[in-house]
Amino acid sequence: MGSDIRVTVWNEFRHEKKSEEIKKIYPEGMHTVIANYLNSVEGVMAKTAVLDEPEHGLTEEVLNSTDVLIWWGHMAHKEVKDEIVERVYRKVLNGMGLIVLHSGHFSKIFIKLMGTSCILRWREAGEKERLWVVNPSHPIADGIPDYIELPHEEMYGEHFDIPNPDALVFISWFKGGEVFRSGCCFFRGKGKIFYFRPGHETYPTYYDKNIMKIIANAVKWAKPVNGPNLSDGKSKEPLEKI
Repeated sequence: MGSDIRVTVWNEFRHEKKSEEIKKIYPEGMHTVIANYLNSVEGVMAKTAVLDEPEHGLTEEVLNSTDVLIWWGHMAHKEVKDEIVERVYRKVLNGMGLIVLHSGHFSKIFIKLMGTSCILRWREAGEKERLWVVNPSHPIADGIPDYIELPHEEMYGEHFDIPNPDALVFISWFKGGEVFRSGCCFFRGKGKIFYFRPGHETYPTYYDKNIMKIIANAVKWAKPVNGPNLSDGKSKEPLEKI
């Protein structure tokens, strides 16, 4: 692994093609905005992949050269082939980082890794979101103020059916009164996963400098480490005499 963290930003890239309103915000897709920002961050090298590419752009070759995969999906979760989900799943267990954004909570890969339904409350009313840092010592919160205020976002509310996070970094409050665990860290095998809630397609959330800094921080946190390999499940000889 080289010195740069190699990131693949994956996106359905469907909303931006179907809606003129969304195309005006993200003319080249949300994935391009995120990758362009990450390529401005020292020590990070980002590329993109989208649903309609062969093998959804997530070939073995691509994943073998990916340290952290970022995932945005919504309207086409069911179109993601199960064999690609299994491929990504194996890579995560073997150390590839995964950052799941916004409606990616309902992606096949996130549900498989969580082992729960991942359902939640939601409402699209363009209301204010206040994203509070609740774990200020966590690396993903580095350089982030006490809270971030987004003037318009889709509401996600509890209960969010996920396992208890291994670390909770952000909680959101919405103008309508709901709260939500918006920044959740998980460990699976050798891999690290970060779920980050903001990013509805009809709002320019991925142009917010603090939101993008959080994603960059998450990339650095989720990168692989050179820890021991996973057991192959076979019985082993004892280290000591029995």
